[in-house]
Amino acid sequence: MGYNFHLLFYLKKPRNYLKDGLIPIYLRITVKGKHAEYSVGRAILPIFWSSLKGRASGQREEVRELNDYLDTLASKVRRFHASLVEKAEEVTAVVLRDHLSGRNSSNHTLLKVYQNHNDNVEKLIGNGYRYGTFQAYQSSMSRVREFIQKKYGLLDINIKKVDFKFITDYELYLRIERKNSPMSARKYMVHLKKIILYCLGNGWIAGNPFINYRSTAKAKPRTFLNMEEMERIKNREFSRKRLNVVRDIFIFSCYTGLSYTDVKQLRLDQISRGDDGNLWIFIKRQKTETPCHIPLLDEAKVILDRYRNHWICRWRKTALPVLTNQRMNSYLKEIADQCAITKVLTYHLARHTFATTITLSNGVPIETVSQMLGHNSLKTTQHYAKVIDTKVSTEMSALQEKLLERNKEEEDADGMKVMKLFR
Repeated sequence: MGYNFHLLFYLKKPRNYLKDGLIPIYLRITVKGKHAEYSVGRAILPIFWSSLKGRASGQREEVRELNDYLDTLASKVRRFHASLVEKAEEVTAVVLRDHLSGRNSSNHTLLKVYQNHNDNVEKLIGNGYRYGTFQAYQSSMSRVREFIQKKYGLLDINIKKVDFKFITDYELYLRIERKNSPMSARKYMVHLKKIILYCLGNGWIAGNPFINYRSTAKAKPRTFLNMEEMERIKNREFSRKRLNVVRDIFIFSCYTGLSYTDVKQLRLDQISRGDDGNLWIFIKRQKTETPCHIPLLDEAKVILDRYRNHWICRWRKTALPVLTNQRMNSYLKEIADQCAITKVLTYHLARHTFATTITLSNGVPIETVSQMLGHNSLKTTQHYAKVIDTKVSTEMSALQEKLLERNKEEEDADGMKVMKLFR
């Protein structure tokens, strides 16, 4: 058959085995040197077992019945093994064992597993998952379904057919036919990898097809406003009232680092005095449920006071009259045009501006910034630190001045020594 295939019935003593008690019988299936065990559901006294033959010994009726049962199991495995070889399908010890137990892995298909995963995510919305996360997984499953239909002409595909070629072809499909950006394609691949690892953990596939896969996608540098651009927007009075409102809410996020969703849900009772006697924002980020404690800067206080009695705030019981994300971004583009801002102005840009222009550029430690942003990992915050060339330039200029001052002091000291020698 081209590789090792072996069956062995043996006795496996349990941890709490009592002397002279019954011992369970197991079947060890070996394929290509890898094992899988299956409990046959029978037990026997060791004095009636032949380790050499892998069968019960003796002429009693119950012994012959047990051996017939073991022979039947062995024949069932061999027949299934032969059918797999004939169909040129992958043969593993786990596949043969699952056939005996009724958990035949050949019945598992990619989209069925994906749908089961998504159903579980939907049940956990509000308990570790957001609705947006569920939508993202649903979108990912739709992309995989489209790919299978176009590439293979099938409605679904056996999970064992998902190999390295499937994965690389799927990424090409996302990048070329779906015209997804490298980072968007990477997110879809991450979702697919989660499903594959789930199948691997259940023993439905023999190996991980992602083992040699590497994504080359790299995140784009974070865009943010510098202080001059911020002041240009902050000091501009617009003829349309709605633009002034959107401007104020955007600037509020520039000074607090709150995302659109967190600002929209912000309530006045989430703002209170901290141990230092100053006003702080105490919330949990909606995206990650990570606690955020943010000192309220004067610029943000002014905006909060401005809208304290706004009818929308009273009606919604929120701190600010935030519009829909789509309308906010649409009006921000108008604001950018009128303020001669060439950068693509979106609401999330305010969060980037807080991280860079307001905090890191002014010497706030990155660990503190990470906590205020509600990041689960410092690595996420480090993306902002990499793009602050102005801060690097300022710090290096200060270092240069210190070095020049030190050199001057050394020269003056040497001059004083020379003068003393000639006195």
